[in-house]
Amino acid sequence: MNNCKFYTAGSSAAMDYAVKYLKTQNAVITQTPEEATHLLLPVPSFDPDGHIKGGGSLTALLAELPKTITVLGGNLVRPELAGYNTVDFLKDPLYLAQNAKITAHCAIKLAMSRLPVILQDCRVLVIGWGRIGKCLAVLLRQLGAEVTVSARKETDRAMLNALGYKAVNTAQLDGKPFHLIFNTVPAAIPAAEFGDAVKIDLASVPGLEDPDVIRARGLPSKEAPESSGKLIARTAIRIAVGKENDT
Repeated sequence: MNNCKFYTAGSSAAMDYAVKYLKTQNAVITQTPEEATHLLLPVPSFDPDGHIKGGGSLTALLAELPKTITVLGGNLVRPELAGYNTVDFLKDPLYLAQNAKITAHCAIKLAMSRLPVILQDCRVLVIGWGRIGKCLAVLLRQLGAEVTVSARKETDRAMLNALGYKAVNTAQLDGKPFHLIFNTVPAAIPAAEFGDAVKIDLASVPGLEDPDVIRARGLPSKEAPESSGKLIARTAIRIAVGKENDT
């Protein structure tokens, strides 16, 4: 595989699947740090204390690796990585789009376990028209839900209407009755007025303000580790080899 040798660090169910998939693609995974060309970390890569997720010290690991190593992972803004070649998957458009799809599937699975009704004819509000919001809206409508999407931009609401969705202004949510609410916007949004609706917050920063909100971040690695791991591996191959592997 273009003389690439991956060294992996950190531990998670998604990383375990990533390694398995790399092996199916005949990628070389070395146990010898000094001969590695690419270091593959979990996505995101670090705990709040700066340690590698499921692993140890980044500084200690880098001391064993060549200075020419390419570091692959997520949220790689670390002082220890200054001077290293890094590729942050959380800035990669292809990775982000596929991860949004996985997140949407996981979010719907979570919602179905909490709802007292089936999704067909379920009144659902999706707050935000970004990557995850778009994926949620499409999947929910395919499942027969009555989908309303809120967006701040008039151009987005116009496009939503053109696509056949009900569209409302995020700044003017008025507590209309919904069975289910997904928030994807990292901004404060009062939610108590939505009553008994199942409220799921997917934003990176808390958005829905209500004690009953289900905070659901990092769903892909928790709820779909095989899909998440395969995406990590496929992205690593695409970056290391320079093309996407669709096998």
